[in-house]
Amino acid sequence: MIISEAEFEAITHGRHAAPHELLGMHQLEGGGVVVRALLPLAKGVVAVPVHEPSKPVIALRRVGESDLFEGMLEEENEIYAYDLAITWGDGEQWRTRDAFSFLPTISNDDLYLFNQGDERRIYEKLGAHPRCIDGVDGTSFAVWAPNAQRVSVVGDFNGWDGRHHPMRMLGQSGVWELFAPGCGVGSHYKFQILTADGELQEKTDPFGLFFEIAPKTASIVWDNSRFAWTDADWIRRREEAEPRSQPMSIYEMHLGSWRKKAEGESFSYRELAPRLVDYLRKMGFTHVEFLPVAEHAYYPSWGYQVTGFYAPSSRYGTPEDFQFLINTLHEAGIGVFIDWVPAHFPKDDWALMRFDGTPLFEHPDPERGEHPDWGTAVFNYGRPEVKNFIAANARFWCDVFHVDGLRVDAVASMLYLDYSRKKGEWTPNIHGGNQNLEAVELLRHTNHVVHSEFPGVVTMAEESTAWPGVTRDTNAAGLGFTLKWDMGWMHDTLKFLQKIPTQRPAQQGKFTFASQYHHQEKYLLPLSHDEVVHEKRSLIGRMPGTDAEPFANMRLLFGYQWLFPGKQLLFMGGEIGQRTEWNEDGEVPWEILEENAAHAGLQQWVADLNHLYRDEPALWEGDYSEGGFYWVDNADHAANVASFVRQTPDCSRQALVLLNLGNASHAGYRIGLPRAGWWREALNSDSEHYGGANLGNHGGVHSEETPWHSQPWSAEFNLPPLSCSVFLCE
Repeated sequence: MIISEAEFEAITHGRHAAPHELLGMHQLEGGGVVVRALLPLAKGVVAVPVHEPSKPVIALRRVGESDLFEGMLEEENEIYAYDLAITWGDGEQWRTRDAFSFLPTISNDDLYLFNQGDERRIYEKLGAHPRCIDGVDGTSFAVWAPNAQRVSVVGDFNGWDGRHHPMRMLGQSGVWELFAPGCGVGSHYKFQILTADGELQEKTDPFGLFFEIAPKTASIVWDNSRFAWTDADWIRRREEAEPRSQPMSIYEMHLGSWRKKAEGESFSYRELAPRLVDYLRKMGFTHVEFLPVAEHAYYPSWGYQVTGFYAPSSRYGTPEDFQFLINTLHEAGIGVFIDWVPAHFPKDDWALMRFDGTPLFEHPDPERGEHPDWGTAVFNYGRPEVKNFIAANARFWCDVFHVDGLRVDAVASMLYLDYSRKKGEWTPNIHGGNQNLEAVELLRHTNHVVHSEFPGVVTMAEESTAWPGVTRDTNAAGLGFTLKWDMGWMHDTLKFLQKIPTQRPAQQGKFTFASQYHHQEKYLLPLSHDEVVHEKRSLIGRMPGTDAEPFANMRLLFGYQWLFPGKQLLFMGGEIGQRTEWNEDGEVPWEILEENAAHAGLQQWVADLNHLYRDEPALWEGDYSEGGFYWVDNADHAANVASFVRQTPDCSRQALVLLNLGNASHAGYRIGLPRAGWWREALNSDSEHYGGANLGNHGGVHSEETPWHSQPWSAEFNLPPLSCSVFLCE
């Protein structure tokens, strides 16, 4: 096999798309073998047999003034395994297996499925993966860059020199691949790409599993299979349960600003684990939800500008450390959700943007490929390989890190072609509508993959419009999410409680409006990080009144959130009445618990709400059943009182919830009851334990055979001002 002048120029100048065809050992047409190696800075090189000592050693000679070395042996006709014994220009000697003597590490079936958009474990094929092949330890590298002229892997194992490890294109798949002997876990690398326009650029690995801490950007070879999980019982229970009929009280948090060390540094994943478990157990939350943990170079983005979709942030430790955190939470009986961001990605020139010199991951049409609000790029949801990248990423977090749920960010921005765009700035779909049909299909496909392969895992949509069927099954033309964030409930409730009590009677219909549509979707009630940033003020900072009244309003807010149908989520700091807006550079101001008993009282109220909620099936088992909730009375606007019943689907357990939305107390206030007996006051937000005035019902009330509010029985209650009370029939 003689190299033509064109091939010689291409291989020596780094423009050859199939270096394995020239480099390595090959049989010659007329008999014999030839060995070629491209070794910049080498002084001499010899091919030494490794498995068959009887095979000959082949000395390679430099071809002209180039970096190409070549050696031929006419009397040998078989290909055999060999090492390259290299003497470098400085006299240092190496011996290594030739990278160009290995077969591809990705099968044709894998490539076919990837190009079709449905290789569900593509993260085990593309990227960087330590392997042992033919007794040789190394790392297989693979990257999708279909429009590149040449791709090389560069790293600390080859002097960041793209001439050492040029990769080969596998057929017409667009995937470039190479096995690099001697490269192992911890090696830093990037992909050097020669674009079709002749531009040389270095990119981080789209499937990278670990990254340098920003502002550095190299990917790091990692092996996610080494961690020894001990959460099998948790996974089994999760698979057997239907999450919608289970208690779900979520503590949303930002890893870097929950608690800080004395010197101001954030805790690592491993340091955080016991502290977080202790706090969540004390507070009674069933789940924790982390703001995006996927790698992001820009810390103030809070994780919403992802640069490494397959890697937990290295700011807090290794991927194995993050596995340790999740495993610890699971062993403590606490579920883990993560915020997941498939709606967009930042335009950093070293990451996904124009990855091979062309719009590859992003949509090529600016009307669909750029997000006007965030200055970011939008994925090309209709391209099979991009669809595969996103759907497999959802699977990856469930598979490799055992997460129990994905909160999908900015779903509305994915669903609508005209999202944040004016007339003339978008083009209708093939049916003339504003729906992004490719995004709809992607979301349905992703939900199907997650739910079919990981039973019990929850997907939650942050979807702010009235898109129909967000939580309807995909086989019934729905999007297939488990839950949808009820943004309407959040806005209406906060807007109502921000009003002074004298203004509330006229607005009470807005406070209770969510009950008119709550059956349309499977809702989660959020009070998230988005409500305590960008000069919106903290939650308690919105509450009217002075002294004790803002705290009473906060207890009323949380009581309504926990007891109304639907699961609930609260962002960190809200449970203690943090007065300042959240700052990602700070931490929750835990010191206020010591400075003011009212803050500690509010925290205790949230803890007691959680413990009652978890123990009482009436408060969650029928969240989405037709009879799981009904108003006893929500028409007494003059008194500013509302009451409702929560119950299990079989009505065996019932809870009565009383809300006094005004700042006047009501004594002897009659309310209808669904059954006779002693109704125990299980919680009263005005208790002195929470900082209230301790007005209440002396432990409970006896029913009277007096029909009221269309109920067969009733009783007279004392309703403290700005209060939430819960009664259980015994």
